[in-house]
Amino acid sequence: MSETIRVFAGDCTTTFEGDRTRTQRGRVVVVIKPDRTTLVHDADGYQPVAWLTRPDAVTVETSAASPTQQADGGTVDDHEGFGIVARAGDQVLRVVCHRSAGRAEYPVSEAGVPVGTDPSSDEVLIRAGGDVVGVDSDVRYPLPRGATVTDDSCSSCGLPTIRADAGDTFEVCLDRSCESLDDAVRERFDGDWTCPECGSDLRIIRRGGRLLAGCDAYPDCETAFSVPAGVVDGQCDCGLPTFETDRGRRCLDGSCERFGK
Repeated sequence: MSETIRVFAGDCTTTFEGDRTRTQRGRVVVVIKPDRTTLVHDADGYQPVAWLTRPDAVTVETSAASPTQQADGGTVDDHEGFGIVARAGDQVLRVVCHRSAGRAEYPVSEAGVPVGTDPSSDEVLIRAGGDVVGVDSDVRYPLPRGATVTDDSCSSCGLPTIRADAGDTFEVCLDRSCESLDDAVRERFDGDWTCPECGSDLRIIRRGGRLLAGCDAYPDCETAFSVPAGVVDGQCDCGLPTFETDRGRRCLDGSCERFGK
């Protein structure tokens, strides 16, 4: 599920101890992110007045609400007070609240480019870094290197499809358990290339999280090459295929001494 962000507000003294010690007081908002990053914001600009990025630890202490006498003789309950300490090595950020204006906790997720919805739940899917994730759950679909998410939907499950180059250009379902890029590459290239060391077929396999063209004689022959994120466009003088990638043309064997000669 989505993680939460904690927000505290009030009249506070903020002290930062580290390379440049300083103390400030004012009505501020303190934000603690799920990765423990702690930010103290005042009324001016976008820059926090104090912060620690991904500290080793954050502790939050609160005090019970207490009644406050009003001018009309009645009483109201103050919001809970709070104290916050964030530590990162020799750096310490302390926030001591003198009078709290409130505190809250809200669900948050990564923010990214919208790429569609999950048809089973109508959850919005976004691309964040190298994954497609849901904004309301822990659903996560890792993307192959260099892959793009298309505007099309999978005919089987309705999720978006992706387009990826791995020897050829393939369009498959975002969910690998529904439609596997590995299977598509295997069907297209398994056994098409020959091991330069022993002459056995190169088989399309996944090992150590990488898509490889590995020798069929393994473990007697341990030759294996990562399949580049590119399209086969010819043959190298060594006998292996060449690929056109976004970084230029290359041999399947990235260290081939005969390529380009």
